[in-house]
Amino acid sequence: MTGDPALLDELLRLCAVAGIEPEVQPDAGAARAAWPGAPLVIVGDDVTPGLARCGLPRREDVVLIGDDLDDGDVWRRAVDVGADHVVFLPDAEHWIVDRLGDVAEGTGPDAHTIAVLGGCGGSGASTLACALGVAAVRTGLATALVDVDPLGGGLDVLLGGEDESGLRWSDLASARGRIDGGALSDALPHLHGLTVLSWDRDRPPAIPPETVRSVVRAVRRRHDVVVLDVPRHADPATAEALRLCDTGLLVVPAEVRALAAAAQVAGRVGSMVRDLRAVVRQPSSSGLTSEAVARGLGLPLAGELRPEAGLAAATERGDPPGLRTRGPLARFCRDYLAGNPAGVAREAA
Repeated sequence: MTGDPALLDELLRLCAVAGIEPEVQPDAGAARAAWPGAPLVIVGDDVTPGLARCGLPRREDVVLIGDDLDDGDVWRRAVDVGADHVVFLPDAEHWIVDRLGDVAEGTGPDAHTIAVLGGCGGSGASTLACALGVAAVRTGLATALVDVDPLGGGLDVLLGGEDESGLRWSDLASARGRIDGGALSDALPHLHGLTVLSWDRDRPPAIPPETVRSVVRAVRRRHDVVVLDVPRHADPATAEALRLCDTGLLVVPAEVRALAAAAQVAGRVGSMVRDLRAVVRQPSSSGLTSEAVARGLGLPLAGELRPEAGLAAATERGDPPGLRTRGPLARFCRDYLAGNPAGVAREAA
């Protein structure tokens, strides 16, 4: 909605980049019929006086395009017209294309995204990541499993699907900008109901942070839950993945040396993920309780993992971790997902 020819030209160009054809109206009166049902409304600052006067009902997903960064009154006008965001061109071009792309894909809210990482070597983080994915699928949620650890051996191997056709990280190493989430998800391997992005068996390529950001965002737009298997080392690509997560689970054996190592990991990644919690593997020969481990790390306790007989043998057969619904691993995952209704356990569409 704008009567400014220059702004209209810029917005039409961005719509073309996003692959959508917008409905264009010059003012609030002309836009009255389309106002309630449009998935996104972009308003030029030139029409805000008329929009504020015309009495259209308040709605979500209204973006105001300001034309002067030094104009402090633009925020008052945003309140007057009920805008959720105020942005300026050209700085906000990529953001606007992303929002328009969401409209084109018809996506809902982004997936709840969980990072799983080990506090020390051999902690079982990859096993937990796979089991969380399997548990989420079992509840009917569209779930993706993304392997961000190039030296972890491959989650597709852990799921028994290393020969499954589909894209791997090496095929996406040069990807930049917005990626169509539907097309990407269709092109990835699907194992045990999971959409899986892992590594091939060749020397893993270096994945730039901007590629990690684009790929993970695309996957998040097409699923209810995304689980990331993240390495302990906080390189720029790992840091980018962690910043996209809602929750981080740090897997720590209840041992003194493991606690010391995990404390270093928690110190490095704690500022990168908004909600980092400890998952403690028991039993402990050192006498450390799960509560003591979490307290030593300064983290909330997400729960504890008990030994599961036959898990290693089942994995060697190609059975995914957590497939046994009565095992301690599956029980932890079920309880964890059920305890996070705000994002993880919302009903599948």
